[in-house]
This record gives sequence, structure tokens and C-alpha cells, in this order.
Amino acid sequence: MALVFIFLYAPIFLLIIFSFNAGKSNAVWQGFSLEWYGKLLNNRLIMQSVYTTLLVSLLATVIATIAGTFAAIGFFAMRRKVREPLMTVNNIPMMNADIVTGVSLCLLFVAFFNGWGSFAAWFNSLGLFHLPTRLTMGFGTLLIAHITFNIPYVILSVGPKLRQMDKNLVDAAMDLGCTWMQAFWKVILPEIKPGIVSGALTAFTMSIDDFVISYFTAGSSASTLAMTIYGMTKKRVSPEINAISTLLFVTVLVLLAIINIREARQERLRQTRLS
Repeated sequence: MALVFIFLYAPIFLLIIFSFNAGKSNAVWQGFSLEWYGKLLNNRLIMQSVYTTLLVSLLATVIATIAGTFAAIGFFAMRRKVREPLMTVNNIPMMNADIVTGVSLCLLFVAFFNGWGSFAAWFNSLGLFHLPTRLTMGFGTLLIAHITFNIPYVILSVGPKLRQMDKNLVDAAMDLGCTWMQAFWKVILPEIKPGIVSGALTAFTMSIDDFVISYFTAGSSASTLAMTIYGMTKKRVSPEINAISTLLFVTVLVLLAIINIREARQERLRQTRLS
């Protein structure tokens, strides 16, 4: 077991250590320095990638959380015979290989763009307003792809909280004069809020850490941080890569720690209520 942990985490610790190396070597320690973190902040390519990654991750998280929450509520309201097959379909993207998802989304976008040209030419001939006749993959397709693979994780997080909720609470609220939306805000949302937060954190972590699906759907006009790091490693592993990889590892580690701490607290609260 110790050997497994050594093989898993020793390279990461070496990467973190040499990100503070004063020299360019990845094998010889030449003293402690924050030089590469300073150069990292002045690297326009990397900072643009960080901005794109954060923007895509935040937008995808917000949209996927809203869509996934209402989808989970819809699944919860269905009969069991209908809900179970749909939940199986929902779980497929999480079990599917990322490269299959990435390639399939890429082919979908290409097919859509090929058909879009003919539709736009026909629509423009009507003279209502002008549509672009040529679409390419970029930030928009990247965002759609991230929303697509994030929604199942939100549904999986919110679903158990809905099953733990007393079904009679919503009926009681509506009997007392609440509309469905009022019942949602005052009854359902407080009950499922922990699941929503956990789903949002998971979605953000998956987005910020994704490479394969982003690689196939970003096109040439957008680049995430993971894609930029991959491109830089084709030449040589510079200390700047060590620095940005360290920051990325720490970010994901903090998010996972927050998720695990929240789940542990929720489990303790649930056991306290039962006892």
C-alpha cells in the first residue's frame, strides 16, 4: 500500500518542490525562489488560459447547477418505472470514457455547423435579419460541452437529498396557499441546498480539471489551462509549468477537501437527527 502511494504522489511532490527551485533544472536543487511564480503571472498566454478556464468553469457550473437541480426534481416527480431508465441514461456520461464524449461532441458540432450554412443562407434570403453563414468551434462549443458533462453530476448530488425529503411538505405548503414556485423556494430549496452546493463544487472541479473533452471541442480560438500546459510540455517541462501545475493541484485539492468536509458534516447531522 505504501508503494502505491509513493508511485502516485511522489511525482506530484517533486513537481511542487521544483516549482520553488531557483534554477531551471528539474533534477538539481539550486535554492528556494518564487521567481517562476512571478514569471507565471507575467506570462500572457498562461494568464489568458487561466481566465478562459475560470470563465468556462464558472458559467458551466452555474448553468449546469440550475438545469441539473430542476432535472433532478423532474426525475423525483416521475414514476419509478420511468425514472429508473432515465437515471441510467443520466449515469452513462459519467461512466463513459472522456475521449468518447469529446469525439462525439466534436462530431455533433461539425455536423451542426455543416447544416447551419444552408439554413443561414435560406433565412438571410427572407430579409428579416442577417445570420452568420459560417460557425466554428470556440468558446461557445467549449461551454456547451462543459455544461453537458456537468449536469449528470449535479443530478446525482441533488437526487439523494430529494429522496430524503418528506414528500408531504410540498403538498402541505401548496394546501396553505403557496404556488409551486413559492413551495420550491420556501420548502424544497432549503431541504436540498447541501446537495446543490455539493453538485456545484463537483461540477466546478470537473470543469477546471478537464482536458480531453475540452481538447476536442475548443477549436483553435479558445484554450483552457490544461490545454496550454499540454502544449508547453511538447517542447520541454519548464519551471513555469511546475508552478502552474502546483497551483492547479492545490485548487483541486482544496475543492475536494471542501466537498468531503461538507459530506462528513451532513452525515453527522443526519445521524444526530436519527438518534
